[in-house]
Amino acid sequence: MRRIFIFLSLSLAVVGRAADPAPAPPVQPSPAPAQPPPPSTDELYEAGKALFDEFAPPEVKEEYEFPSKVQWDEFAARLQHALDNNDLQALAAYEPEARAALVALRAMPGYEDYADWLAERIDYMEAAKQTAALPAPQPPKPGQPKPPAAAVSIPYYDLWVKRVQARPLPARADELMPVLRAAFIAEGVPAELAWLAEAESTLNPGARSPAGAKGLFQLMPDTAKNLGLSTWLPDERSDAEKSARAAARYLRTLRAKFGEWPLAFAAYNAGEGRVRRLLASKQATTFAQISASLPSETRMYVPKVCATVAVRSGVTPDKLPAPRA
Repeated sequence: MRRIFIFLSLSLAVVGRAADPAPAPPVQPSPAPAQPPPPSTDELYEAGKALFDEFAPPEVKEEYEFPSKVQWDEFAARLQHALDNNDLQALAAYEPEARAALVALRAMPGYEDYADWLAERIDYMEAAKQTAALPAPQPPKPGQPKPPAAAVSIPYYDLWVKRVQARPLPARADELMPVLRAAFIAEGVPAELAWLAEAESTLNPGARSPAGAKGLFQLMPDTAKNLGLSTWLPDERSDAEKSARAAARYLRTLRAKFGEWPLAFAAYNAGEGRVRRLLASKQATTFAQISASLPSETRMYVPKVCATVAVRSGVTPDKLPAPRA
């Protein structure tokens, strides 16, 4: 029996899912040409099916079949729930289907940038599966004394350190990281945080998500525009230096609002509003205190970013300085 080709179901599931827009910079760029409205979910389905029918190689069609509209809608609803819910094992359950889709994407011309995006989500699914064998993290309760400064109180951080240590540097690290580090320094943000681009895009400037995020730092269109980037001819999210400076400015703003880097990373991924509401409802001040209530993707994203920065630069989360005044 042929397996269901579900990548475009993944696309539908995450279309429209975006972080809160970043604050507008003091000087706005010239207005970009008007862009067409996003397609409806039915239009996405029909377009995806047409692309698959016309361009999928015979060997892909031999092994995979495009989902029916019912299968599409059911899978989209389940995956959206897994991403937004805080059940890591529900997220882990999607790994076999996502991995099959990745194989198909790698075989289809023009889908390489989407494949890199999907590979990052599979990384979260694999790690989520590993968490089942770990004791549940016990976040510090509000009012308790803070742990020693050297302690790293980020749920699943150690798991991600081992995962990052086991993988090689991305292929373009030597070329891109000096540019990204210099851009972060220019914005007064620790250069080590430029490694966030590895967690976001595997250092692929062309990486795209079905939701519309693009570039090394996976900036959504509205966020990019508010940070002063053009997203239309040219799309500056694919420009290493410009996108890095924009991402650094956004991180600087988030760090000032939330007071610690793990919370800034959580807001970068899940949105400022969501993080702010959780902190208020739980009377919390740290990522560890709200981690279990965040979406599964964010629960994996924050320790992955912290571990990537630590492994690649040698600076652990508790040693990362605040932005330069």
